Amino acid sequence: MNTKRLYRGKDVMLGGVASGLADYFSLDPTIVRLLFVLIGFVSGGFPAVLVYLVLWAIMPRNPA
Repeated sequence: MNTKRLYRGKDVMLGGVASGLADYFSLDPTIVRLLFVLIGFVSGGFPAVLVYLVLWAIMPRNPA
């Protein structure tokens, strides 16, 4: 059984959150980063930063 796990990615710009989400959903990390920026502009910044920090805190590092 091959299960997918959500880890912070190795293509790190800040904390590896966007890279980890991109790996999990099979997307380009740049797209995920742009989505975070877009959500930040639309929401006024604070909710996007809060979500990013929470994900950074709860997502484990990639053991590989």
